[in-house]
Amino acid sequence: MRTPDLDRERSEKKRPLADFLKLYNENLPLAFPRASLELLKEFKSGHAALFPNGSVWSLDQHRRKVMDWLRSHESAGQ
Repeated sequence: MRTPDLDRERSEKKRPLADFLKLYNENLPLAFPRASLELLKEFKSGHAALFPNGSVWSLDQHRRKVMDWLRSHESAGQ
């Protein structure tokens, strides 16, 4: 019998925005920009197609996209 893959379950779990924010910023290397509620709301409004179920977030589906967006958003603001 195979043991459950807890990292995969954690990544695929659907979460509200505040929970996603906490997990996104957790253990993030210092070189990466941190997310905030305001920035995630801006990301969501610009990427509505990624949210067919309303305000549901998952690390698996959104983390990499948010990370890339934050980097480009940060450099565009400088």
